[in-house]
Amino acid sequence: MSYRTRMLTLSLSLTTILLGSCVVGPDYHRPSVEVPASFKEAGKWKLAEPADQTHLGRWWEIYQDPQLNALVSQVEVSNQTVRAAEAQYRQALALLGAARAAYYPTLGAGLSATRGSGNSATVSNGNSATGSSATSDRVSLSASWEADLWGGIRRKVESGQATVQASAADLGAALLSAQATLVQAYVQLRVSDAQKQLLDRNVAAYQRSLEITRNRYEAGVAGRLDVLQGETQLQSTQAQAIDLGVARAQLEHAIAILIGKPPSELNIAVASGIPALPEIPPTVPSTLLERRPDIAGAERRVAAANAEIGVAQAAFFPSLTLSGTGGYQNSSFANLLTLPNRFWSLGPALALTLFDAGARTAQKEQAIAAYDQNVATYRQTVLGAFQDVEDNLAALRVLAEEAGVQEQATKAAADSLEQANNQYKAGTISYLNVVTAEATFLAADRSRLDIAGRQLLAGVALFKALGGDWPVMGRRPS
Repeated sequence: MSYRTRMLTLSLSLTTILLGSCVVGPDYHRPSVEVPASFKEAGKWKLAEPADQTHLGRWWEIYQDPQLNALVSQVEVSNQTVRAAEAQYRQALALLGAARAAYYPTLGAGLSATRGSGNSATVSNGNSATGSSATSDRVSLSASWEADLWGGIRRKVESGQATVQASAADLGAALLSAQATLVQAYVQLRVSDAQKQLLDRNVAAYQRSLEITRNRYEAGVAGRLDVLQGETQLQSTQAQAIDLGVARAQLEHAIAILIGKPPSELNIAVASGIPALPEIPPTVPSTLLERRPDIAGAERRVAAANAEIGVAQAAFFPSLTLSGTGGYQNSSFANLLTLPNRFWSLGPALALTLFDAGARTAQKEQAIAAYDQNVATYRQTVLGAFQDVEDNLAALRVLAEEAGVQEQATKAAADSLEQANNQYKAGTISYLNVVTAEATFLAADRSRLDIAGRQLLAGVALFKALGGDWPVMGRRPS
């Protein structure tokens, strides 16, 4: 049997071994997490069905605010944090492509022309030159391929695939976070506008009351103290209205940054009223595992870490590389590409590290520890998700009760102010009673708006906590 035949037979035998090769390292199983039977605050639940790739939906449209819709639509395009997450996703795709490339042979080509001197130089045709220089021209093709006998490459690809999925989830989380932050800033801006309009109405009312008091003072019916009290209350309320401009400007600047614009390029006109609080539909605990991108990302990182254990374990076994080279070599380019100048080589190489002072063991222990860390992070992310939902459901429930009580308090303060004004005009009470009633009513009305704003913020936070859109979104409360 010729040498070439033996090499081909050996290559076929190694290929047969490869086809029956094993994959070392643990197979992945999603870590178990404790899922409550129901939220303490609301609703029953259903069994989870994997759906972490579900589109988050245009959940902000439930507020029915065209300007808000226009602003949020710019986040996906212009927000720099989202762009960074998208670039990281593309990096993960590229790394996966590099890992998959290891499945295939590496091909190379070479072209060289060298000239050397020495006592003796031998060229490919067997002639030798003694005590003189010699030329060697060479053109060649080479190929090498590492057989994935122990599944190290396959585990690396598994890790890359899971990392790509984790990066995609990170992109979804970044987008959802930016959208929710913008909606919350927009809600706060509209509450600030409503607070400013409320203060402006009170300033106008205080100006009318002060004018009446001045007329009474000039007529000798009221004292100078009444005028001073009226002026103090008017100017104090005007100062409060002016102070709201700071918060509004900062909120407008924050919105500009979220849509990727300099603050100087965005001006949001003042609007009357605040968005209506949408009806909160029933929710289920298992949807968090299906739809929250941060949970999906944490779970995919567990899968990537599990695959890395297999990569580390494969390093304990020998590596098999098949390589071949062929081409032409001669002392002259003129007759280079002829059969007598042909050369070739083909053969396997088996390599095994016999001693590394525990380096591979340390790498495997590191991979196992990284896996345990990612499992703990995944479980903590799930627990945090349930807390986020419970916190905001509780906030909405308590704030709804508070809003009802505050509405009654505001109505009572308005009635008290009306009676105080009538009694003061009748001369039965001092102006101090009117000032006190006015301050009480203003504080109650501002508290009412503040609670409404907190309800809206809690609603947005609940959207974010549930991973975006609910299946029933788009239906308005009747």
